[in-house]
Amino acid sequence: MAVKTMNKSKEYLERDEKYVNQVLARYSPTVIERGQGTYLYNMEGEKFLDFGCGIAVTNIGHCHPKVVEAIQKQAEKLLHVSVTAYHPNYIDLAEKLVEITPKSLDSVFLTNSGAEAVEGAIKMARYVTGRPAIINFRGSFHGRTYLCASLTTSKLYYRDMGEPLAPSIHTVPFPYEYQMGKSAEEAMEETFEYIDMLFHQFVNPKQIAAFLIEPVLGEGGYVAAPKGFLSRLKKLAQEHGILLIADEVQTGFGRSGKMFAVEHDNVEPDIMTMAKGIAAGMPLAAFISRKELTSKWPAARHGTTYGGNPVSCAAALANIQVIQEEKLVERAAETGARMLKRLKKFAEGKKHIAEVRGLGMLIGIEFKNEQGKPCKDWAEKVAQRCLEQKMIVLTCGQQGQVIRLIPPLNISPAEEEEAMTILEKALS
Repeated sequence: MAVKTMNKSKEYLERDEKYVNQVLARYSPTVIERGQGTYLYNMEGEKFLDFGCGIAVTNIGHCHPKVVEAIQKQAEKLLHVSVTAYHPNYIDLAEKLVEITPKSLDSVFLTNSGAEAVEGAIKMARYVTGRPAIINFRGSFHGRTYLCASLTTSKLYYRDMGEPLAPSIHTVPFPYEYQMGKSAEEAMEETFEYIDMLFHQFVNPKQIAAFLIEPVLGEGGYVAAPKGFLSRLKKLAQEHGILLIADEVQTGFGRSGKMFAVEHDNVEPDIMTMAKGIAAGMPLAAFISRKELTSKWPAARHGTTYGGNPVSCAAALANIQVIQEEKLVERAAETGARMLKRLKKFAEGKKHIAEVRGLGMLIGIEFKNEQGKPCKDWAEKVAQRCLEQKMIVLTCGQQGQVIRLIPPLNISPAEEEEAMTILEKALS
């Protein structure tokens, strides 16, 4: 995207080009100096409405005062301890995560990132089951580390030229109703028929450690699994002694209108990963399981140097407190439903908009060309138009054909109206 930059940003962009590995891509060529609430400010003082939230990270907005205070207080006491000893924040946060996750999950491991959480979950699943194989879903994104890239199928370039990839991974269709051209029930049936074929022709279910699934495809296009799909998948998993791992890295902490997206289907996974929205921007992630499983994993078989950092844990505790006190899960459901209804009405009769869909504040707008095929050009054009109006939105989708809206859960009515006005103009 091209945007006019002034001298301060221009200087930093030139230095970035000189010193920073070019593999690190950004969505917008502006240098951000600070953030407050729903807005980001660049070095020239220009204000941008942030509907990307650092990819679903700043669920309570930028620099919430309670989180900033918690970070400052902790930074004066203890910055790092690792596995040298216990520290209170780790234990307090583990207890809080057990409190807010599905009731059977009661054993927490803290990591630095979502990819590390997924790797840890897979590593544990293989160890406790004694089985090697994993079933993942087409269109998924689980991270960029070697194993996670092997599990990711949302876009080729996350894994391109990385072969040989990790073995014993079997990919099945995600019930993506629009792209399949089927009803929810038909799409689910096709997925389960494919799994059954897999069991009979490719891999014995006794060799499968886990199903790994995003309840809502993130990078794959903001596509929610149809109602009843996760519960049916859990039942199938139980029949064969397979674990169900829910990747809630992008969907967790109120983003979907529930604290975690699996709650929409009343499903309790065997392992759940979480990151992004956990600590309001500080690096932290986790995977949580049942003691019945984690007790089979001997001490020191897994570890981390920085995971569960005291400052990040303090930020996470304050972040969760804000989510609960300000009733942001409920606000996400209400505001998201209102935005979705307005966008669906606006999309009526517009041939370039294929579908508007969403769950809470996970809203996707998919575009198509004149032949009805996925259209990346339209998504990029809308993102550019929004940026020109000082609003940041991110693209996603298996062909880059989707705009995703990821605002803070505590967005004000005035900010919501500002965003919808900009977006409708960009979509026209």
